[in-house]
Amino acid sequence: MAFELPALPYAHNALAANGMCQETLELHHGKHHQAYVTALNGFVEKNDALKGKSLEEIIHFSYNKPDLAPVFNNAGQHWNHTLFWPMMSPNGGGIPGALENKLTDDFGSVAAFKDAFKTAGVGQFGSGWAWLVLAHDGKLKITRSPNGSNPLATGEGKALLGCDVWEHSYYLDFRNRRPDYLQNWLDKLANYEFAEAALKAA
Repeated sequence: MAFELPALPYAHNALAANGMCQETLELHHGKHHQAYVTALNGFVEKNDALKGKSLEEIIHFSYNKPDLAPVFNNAGQHWNHTLFWPMMSPNGGGIPGALENKLTDDFGSVAAFKDAFKTAGVGQFGSGWAWLVLAHDGKLKITRSPNGSNPLATGEGKALLGCDVWEHSYYLDFRNRRPDYLQNWLDKLANYEFAEAALKAA
């Protein structure tokens, strides 16, 4: 069964008022994410060891194996982006009570969480991701990962929110101003209701 590009949970122009224009979403979802899916399917087709494995199994199987780096990169990016789209919302930015309490307990305040998240994203040299994860000790934690890596691969915890800091995710809207993109993402785009639901499910 081939992997498929998931549909966006909103229209391509739905985030434009919040700082992510229609062209960004069309290119990011329809071109970049589609390219990861197409490449991953090509690798699976040629490698019997990958056939029949779930996306998560392929990520674990290929992680830290230099000969499978292209497989890992495309599988990781497919997983990352499949989460990224619902981690944003046209009604983003509002933090529901249970999550707000948890953020305050574990970071000291919502502002401190946002600062730490933004610092992680800005500090990720080159391409990669910033993440809010529920760590194994039950605490919320900020991590970052290069390129297509993610908390699933590294075992750092369950991803609740992830922000793509590859340039293609913000260059049309913010040019080279990654800090501004991250601040806007946290304040206006992040789907904290998704994060709270993932927290409760965990």
